[in-house]
Amino acid sequence: RDSTALVVIHVHVDGVFLNSYWADGLIIATPTGSTAYSLSSGGPIVSPGSENFVITPLAPHNLTVRPIVISDKSEIRIHVEGRDKKYLVSLDSKTDVIKPGDELHIRSADFKFNLVKIEHKDFYTTIRDKLKWGLDVRN
Repeated sequence: RDSTALVVIHVHVDGVFLNSYWADGLIIATPTGSTAYSLSSGGPIVSPGSENFVITPLAPHNLTVRPIVISDKSEIRIHVEGRDKKYLVSLDSKTDVIKPGDELHIRSADFKFNLVKIEHKDFYTTIRDKLKWGLDVRN
């Protein structure tokens, strides 16, 4: 039986307790991924040159919980608890199941890669054009 019950996601950053998120899930995004699911869930837009992770809760049960931006030099450790015996983890388009007691460790890779940059297009123009960011729709 698959369940979509609320879970508690315990998060540590560099070994220090950050928060226990009572939520439907948690998004960990890089700057490249910040304009996708994280943005749709209330997370910030992060410039591609930034070296950060964004932690964005999905439908948190606590209204004082907000997305947070942390250094990508940090290691994020996550474990989940709830009523179920298994939890779904989605990494881009790949999914897996974890069990109570399993931990996820998230950190930057030891390498970087270059993205294709279209001439005469920059990040800020792109977000203004594609996301209508900052557009005054009153007129």
